[in-house]
Amino acid sequence: MKLFKHLVIPGALIAGFLLVAPWFLRGWIQWLAKDDVYTVESVPGTPVALVLGAGLWRDGRPTPVLYDRVATAVDLYRAGRVKKLLMSGDNRFVNYNEPAAMHQLALQLGVPSEDIVLDYAGRRTYDSCYRARKIFDVTTLIIVTQRFHLDRAIYLCNALGTEAVGVVADRRNYRPGSERFWQLREVAATVRAWLDVNFLKPQPVL
Repeated sequence: MKLFKHLVIPGALIAGFLLVAPWFLRGWIQWLAKDDVYTVESVPGTPVALVLGAGLWRDGRPTPVLYDRVATAVDLYRAGRVKKLLMSGDNRFVNYNEPAAMHQLALQLGVPSEDIVLDYAGRRTYDSCYRARKIFDVTTLIIVTQRFHLDRAIYLCNALGTEAVGVVADRRNYRPGSERFWQLREVAATVRAWLDVNFLKPQPVL
């Protein structure tokens, strides 16, 4: 019985905490961002929109998620809410270039090239927010991404020195299975974001 009390019960309590803590952290970060999420029509104007990468098809075209982010950023530009679009994505491989695909799409949708800035080393949301401040010297911006991702992105940019609000880029109904996966993945990603900001403090490619 003593062994049970000294080992099993504390172990169960620790396991329970580890299961609950990530969801609590996710809820806390959602609460922090609750007043900073806008639509294209309601968001306060600011010079720059940060558009985060979201994958390409094998032929190099943007996935629907990425298409919606770029199209929403273009709406912001057309509405006069922003003057520049900072496209941040992954280009670590020769045949995988998210910023170039985002740039091409924005051109097709009517944004002049001089108002598009490309960040080729936005491998993670952390990297994109870090580089927005340290490389591109952006002190305030609008983040454009889907709702499931927006809270973490706002948290990261604010924590890394850029005052950020977000605009939701959900322009369609995505596959239910994909949305469930994104929500679960976001819990783990939020834990990683919190650790990166407070303890790990990795330095992205500069």
